[in-house]
Amino acid sequence: MAAQMKIIRRSFKIEDENVLSYIESILEDGSTDFETVEDVNDALGEIMKGSVTDTHADIDTKVSEICEQIFASLHVNGNGVPSSGMVRLDAPVHLASMAAGESNESEQMSSIWLAKAENKSFVDQKKLEKAESKLKQKQEKKSEKSATIEKSPSSGQLSEASASQMRSRKENKTEASGRNKITDLHIENFDVAFGSKVLLENAELHVAAGRRYGLVGRNGVGKTTMLKMISSRSLYIPSHFTVLHVEQEVVGDDTLAVESVLEADTLRYSLLQEEKSIHKKLEEKSGNSEVLNARLAEIWSKLSEIEADKAPTRAAVVLTGLGFTQDMQKMTTKEFSGGWRMRLALARALFGKPDLLLLDEPTNMLDVRAIMWLEDYLQTWPTTIIVVSHDRSFLNAVATDVIYMFSRKLTVYRGNFEQFVVTREEKMKSLRKEYESQKQYRDHIQVFIDRFRYNANRAAQVQSKLKLLEKLPKLEPIEKDSDFVIRFPSVDDRVKGTMIRLDDVSFHYIPGKEIFSHVDISASIESRICIVGENGSGKSTLLKLLIEANEPTSGFRHAHRNLRIGYFSQHHVDMLDMDLNSVELLESRFKGKTIEEYRGHLGQYGVTGDLALRSVKSLSGGQKSRVAFAIMTMSRPNFFILDEPTNHLDMETIEALGKALNEFKGGVILVSHDERLISVVCKELWLCQDHQVKCVKGGFEEYREMLEKEFKRLGIKY
Repeated sequence: MAAQMKIIRRSFKIEDENVLSYIESILEDGSTDFETVEDVNDALGEIMKGSVTDTHADIDTKVSEICEQIFASLHVNGNGVPSSGMVRLDAPVHLASMAAGESNESEQMSSIWLAKAENKSFVDQKKLEKAESKLKQKQEKKSEKSATIEKSPSSGQLSEASASQMRSRKENKTEASGRNKITDLHIENFDVAFGSKVLLENAELHVAAGRRYGLVGRNGVGKTTMLKMISSRSLYIPSHFTVLHVEQEVVGDDTLAVESVLEADTLRYSLLQEEKSIHKKLEEKSGNSEVLNARLAEIWSKLSEIEADKAPTRAAVVLTGLGFTQDMQKMTTKEFSGGWRMRLALARALFGKPDLLLLDEPTNMLDVRAIMWLEDYLQTWPTTIIVVSHDRSFLNAVATDVIYMFSRKLTVYRGNFEQFVVTREEKMKSLRKEYESQKQYRDHIQVFIDRFRYNANRAAQVQSKLKLLEKLPKLEPIEKDSDFVIRFPSVDDRVKGTMIRLDDVSFHYIPGKEIFSHVDISASIESRICIVGENGSGKSTLLKLLIEANEPTSGFRHAHRNLRIGYFSQHHVDMLDMDLNSVELLESRFKGKTIEEYRGHLGQYGVTGDLALRSVKSLSGGQKSRVAFAIMTMSRPNFFILDEPTNHLDMETIEALGKALNEFKGGVILVSHDERLISVVCKELWLCQDHQVKCVKGGFEEYREMLEKEFKRLGIKY
């Protein structure tokens, strides 16, 4: 640092030993931090200005020049070569000659060894402190930057067997504190795998606050898996984000249904519990009463702010909309079946209002009435929703955006499902057109190359064309979803007339609690009948009466002698042997056929290739349903009785099912809440209500109008 000190001594007369020691320590310890002349000026400029005793007209210019000299001496040696940090002295330092003061130069080079403590300093102490503070701040900032780089995780640390992800560094709002917490969700560069199967690769998910996203894609692409990874925070979710995934039913205990929903508001619940605890302490006179009363006032203020007194009313509205009567709301959770406990889980989620609500097939557990209410309720939902649903009408009513999961990528489209279908088809047409154009261009070049490859006169042109082809990006065909087709077996055309009839049939499980009373219905080989009604009205019970799984308590069931029923249960999964593969499952139930026959039959329902050889438990819900269809039709029935056949099926399969049922020459009776399937297939609508089965002549539209009138009569918002 001698060269720099020499410059300073030559330019300024500084006799204060403390000041000189301070300057030397800065040059020795902090010189590596000087990246610009401004850095030197910030550290030493104020000190040098304070040391000037004579009146100088342009002191700022002089100080800037000295700072430039110091900066240059720190980074370049005398030969103009960048310095390594060590400075070679021009000549030895002779302390004796400096002390003798033999030359003018030695007088100007007043050294620290000659300084006298009693000499008065000319440096302004305030300026000295200011300069020291600036340097300290700069060093702290660089230390923080170094620490951040050292702590940043490597990509290897972030990767996992099932999912890998680089956390987003984009911040579009302030940190998660107070009201300005980030409510948009950005997950970038993540992978999702299920076993050895890659579901998503280098995917990105950007979800805007307050939007309602429908997550769609074929069965088995990984929609449910992705929701589970978001809810378990295996993917990066900001810590302040509250996420709720409705996938498990409420645990059955002695908690009342309405209380179970109220407990979902954790803030209100914790404040009320604390209020009870404080009241108990005040009654027992334990603790400081002033402190307890002050805290009690804070709790009351907070409860008033969140409108806690209105919570029971809101909870009752949600439960009523989902089909819970006043009496049911006062029942304990352990008194409900699994389906109703799932409804309770949905009610808790709707009441709690998390920042991100994840719904996986919410309409599977609901009847048409509850679906209509839920559609309306979610349209005013204040936070963000991602919903997996294969109900086209439901997505059209609820979704503001659609996330399409295809080819291990996520693509977001604005608008509901119908708009998504149109936009995606236009996009695919454009991509196919571009692909054909590029292919035609490449083929034209290839024709020229093939034609003149061995022509010496055209050798240069051929080489030029070859290089052009090599530079062009790889052309890959446009990947698209294959069309899915279901083929039901043919039916003997000679079967005519009424196939099945119930005459004056009544039924109950418990004496005195009638489910049906004096029912008269019939269906022919040409019937296309849909049965609707609220959950608990007896729809599945009616189907069991038709297939003779239940015996009427009074009345008669009549069936055609050639009637062969194919029955699809909404609980078909429980009837499959999970350890067998699909081929083995068919072979165990229908013996005497070849492997090729079993595989050919499964292929009619999309269970092909390796899929037919995988264990049933490894299949998705929709794939299991296809296996159940194959089992149902193996005996070539001429009459289908289907109980919620669309549960777990993707939209393409539902569309294929509708077409196959229309082409089927036998009779069809089905229970479904899928509005589109009902409108495509059914010509007749039966309503289970008040222990009766009534025919609704106006079809589904008339039934929908009946429900809307009921909502208005009961004062339910719709």
